[in-house]
Amino acid sequence: MTEVSTVPTLVVGLGCQRGCPVSTLRALLDQALQAHRIELHDIKALASIDLKRDEPALIELATQLALPLMFFSSEQLAGYQPYLSHHSQIAFERTGCYGVAESAALALAEQLGHAPAKLLIRRQKYAQATLALACAA
Repeated sequence: MTEVSTVPTLVVGLGCQRGCPVSTLRALLDQALQAHRIELHDIKALASIDLKRDEPALIELATQLALPLMFFSSEQLAGYQPYLSHHSQIAFERTGCYGVAESAALALAEQLGHAPAKLLIRRQKYAQATLALACAA
């Protein structure tokens, strides 16, 4: 009898201010993964809010990493509010959801993993960007 190992679906949620440099996003990602001993090749995809669909740094980061970049509406992300570690009033005023990075990570992990997701890395903030990492087993 062979055991089936389930590899967790790890995804990174990102939020950023307009014009945020890709180097800021990459530094935040590298620092968070290193601190939590997660390998970059274990990340399956990146996620953000659809308001950032044309944000150059997000597109460039996804291209550099050769990862899919998925977007969710504020309505889709609003359902994750009870699971957020931080509720940002500024984010809500600008986007309609209280936390882009955590909500987007949870939404995409659930979508790709077909299972409930949980935050492995809660909201990390650096300069003009936020990051969170979620997984669905």
